[in-house]
Amino acid sequence: MTVPKPLLMATDLDRTMIYSSAAAGAVAAETVCVEHLDGAPLSYMTSAAVDRLRWLATAAAVLPTTTRTIEQFGRIRLPGAPWQYAITSNGGNILVDGVPDPQWRRGIDAAVRAGGAGLTEIEAALRARIDDSWVLKFRGADDLFCYLVVDSAATPPKFLADWDAWCRERGWSASRQGRKIYTMPLAVCKSRAVSEVRSRLVASGRLAAAAPTLAAGDGALDAEMLAAADHAIRPRHGELEELGWTRPGLTVTTAAGIGAGEEILDWFTDALTDPAIAGVPG
Repeated sequence: MTVPKPLLMATDLDRTMIYSSAAAGAVAAETVCVEHLDGAPLSYMTSAAVDRLRWLATAAAVLPTTTRTIEQFGRIRLPGAPWQYAITSNGGNILVDGVPDPQWRRGIDAAVRAGGAGLTEIEAALRARIDDSWVLKFRGADDLFCYLVVDSAATPPKFLADWDAWCRERGWSASRQGRKIYTMPLAVCKSRAVSEVRSRLVASGRLAAAAPTLAAGDGALDAEMLAAADHAIRPRHGELEELGWTRPGLTVTTAAGIGAGEEILDWFTDALTDPAIAGVPG
């Protein structure tokens, strides 16, 4: 008999759970490489964070929730895997036992079409506004959205605000995460996918009906997910930190960099025995 999990924990990955060398900051703790690219180490967690996430995957319903493409997510060896559910492409895809759910994706594609401009129009407009003096790469992502990898110092100061304003009139938005500038349909968001997975877990008996949803993330694309959660945490770095973003009851880590990832996992762990969150006996 399946025992329902008491919490749903939706967590962003890059710069929340896992960190490149550049994003990690000063590192005093032992680290573990959890992602390689072309044979080279790319992303890390502290050893303590690895142990905590692996344990949390047995105690709660942990839901990796990332803007990465399906292929990029597949590179990560995240402790606690395999995952019954994972969210990629900023909510555009739900993976069920590692396989994209076609019904969910069809609904997302329909919502994007109904919401405004198509990806082809957006990409053409974006290409007309950029040049090689500050854009290092132009990438499409799972036929859903696109992003730029930029030279931050050389990026025109008004580009992001002006591009975002143009996009929003057409059902899209633009945001920055480190050296990446994402252009995303408003219909594609993590919170909707998290809500869908939650409903499925409750219906299958794997999650208690009264279980709260907890969320963690550092970027503007995480804001809606954090706002929709019952309890949320963000690290003391990243785009939301730069924006001063908050919401009632939001927890902000003391640490920045890779230490924040460990602190977030401590917060998730503490939530399992916090009567105010999990509703367990005190």
